Amino acid sequence: MVARCARERPASYIKSAGQGAGRHTQGNTPFCTNTTKVQQQEEGKAENWHGGSKRGGKDKGRQAGNKGEDMVCSCEQGTPFWVYVGTLLLFFHFHSVTVKGAALKQEIALDNGATVLNHTMSLVQRMETLLAMGNGSDVTLRVQTINTDEVKVIQVHSLVLTLQSDVFEELLLTRNNSAVVLRETPDCAAVFDKFVRYLYCGDISVRLDQAISLHKLASKYHVWGLQQGLTQYMTQHLSSDSPTGHVIGWYSYALQIGDMVLRDSCLQYLSWNLSSVLQSAEWGSISDDLLLSLLQRSDLILQSELELYEALEAWISQNQPVSKTVESALRAVRYGMIPPQHLFRLQKQSSLMVKYYESIRDLLFLAFQFHSASPIQLAKYFDVNCSIFTPRNYLSSTWGSAWVINNPTRDDRSFSFQTQLGPSSHDSSKRVTWNALFSPRWLPLSARSTFTELGAMQPTRTEGGRPRIIITPATSSPDFAGVNFQKTVIVMARQQGKVVVRHVYNFHQSTEEAGDFLVDADLQRRASEYLIDSSLYLHIIIKPLYHTLLVARK
Repeated sequence: MVARCARERPASYIKSAGQGAGRHTQGNTPFCTNTTKVQQQEEGKAENWHGGSKRGGKDKGRQAGNKGEDMVCSCEQGTPFWVYVGTLLLFFHFHSVTVKGAALKQEIALDNGATVLNHTMSLVQRMETLLAMGNGSDVTLRVQTINTDEVKVIQVHSLVLTLQSDVFEELLLTRNNSAVVLRETPDCAAVFDKFVRYLYCGDISVRLDQAISLHKLASKYHVWGLQQGLTQYMTQHLSSDSPTGHVIGWYSYALQIGDMVLRDSCLQYLSWNLSSVLQSAEWGSISDDLLLSLLQRSDLILQSELELYEALEAWISQNQPVSKTVESALRAVRYGMIPPQHLFRLQKQSSLMVKYYESIRDLLFLAFQFHSASPIQLAKYFDVNCSIFTPRNYLSSTWGSAWVINNPTRDDRSFSFQTQLGPSSHDSSKRVTWNALFSPRWLPLSARSTFTELGAMQPTRTEGGRPRIIITPATSSPDFAGVNFQKTVIVMARQQGKVVVRHVYNFHQSTEEAGDFLVDADLQRRASEYLIDSSLYLHIIIKPLYHTLLVARK
């Protein structure tokens, strides 16, 4: 039988503990002998789900046929209804266990030759039918939408609600009659029937625009398994496509409720995929605080600093923030990373820079000084230990190159590319050639023995090793004096049909320094989430940093 909310199956599906046994149904089971009848009963009783009377549900259930009566009306055969429901729920409750919100089938010790007959799906179907028809209901939930006259009536069973939620247990203990009035915001009221169905069946279909509303209900009524499942759903669906975007809304909600895990996941996604965010409709809805927080970060991944300035100009034009916010945002731009020819153009053509020129004149002066002299000379007179001289992760060819490794488990690969010596125009004509070596099965130093018992060196590359990248300059040069080159490897992956940044690794010469380079990537599997069309997509960035060595030369 297809569940009510399962008709929305394009949405993601979350299971609770009770559904850990899987989604298969075996032929004739002691719980369900006529699946078609159950479907007819559910469809014929849909109005009871939206507020029909308990008696009406029973009368219509009898019309569905005598063979279907035993599925929802066992109380009419002599069994007290509360015993019937309680037995179902106890079986449902003990059938599986939950670990961190995820459902796992409970291991059962079996005698030799014993077989487990699993009828969990039939139980779920009966629980859903019980809710849809309202048989034996002893509580009426009246869900009122705040600031409207809309009221949604749902017939439920107190035993089910109290098993799932201590908040519902308290509400039912203090009620004066069989009706419980609940006041909800419009977004929460719209999904309340879906929330109640989860309490009965343990699974729920979720769309991107419903995640926050369902999370609010799970938090309000202390349904912790659902709350954890929704948090996990949101962290795993940051890259999903939506018409107006959802990551910024999820970030604001996480900040509001104090969910640091969700907040940091959203912030990292925005930072690592900023170029695509800047081109989306979601960029215009970003808050002042989030904008300033992003501008302070050095791990932003985008084409260039000029791209960031132009996106900032568009955001300011659309949102018209107060002057203090505009000045703070403009001072967070790293003008030293913008070539001087573009700075000259912005001074004349950017109405924003013309208007706020006095607020950033000192930064522009530093930027032009940076581009007119060598970094070593600049360090003698200016403080180079500041953000204006610190590059972000730029994807333009000046800073690095993309590297696609086909069949990455096959053997070692090498790759050569060139970058500009530094971001200063003084170094614009100086190029550095870099050699990169990828080893799919390199054994880390910590896992090797320096010598065997016979005194021979142990092999460095084995089947049990893990991937590694080494990046070195092809030649040495006096121009390297005083410059510390940081290497950054960006690993791309496909999530929800979109290519996004999966990991970022920073090191001086080898990814072995990072310690966790592709540590959880199973590159042997063609379906590995790290592979796109059986290839590993990387982007290498070389960032010259001056503040470490140049400060010592003062």
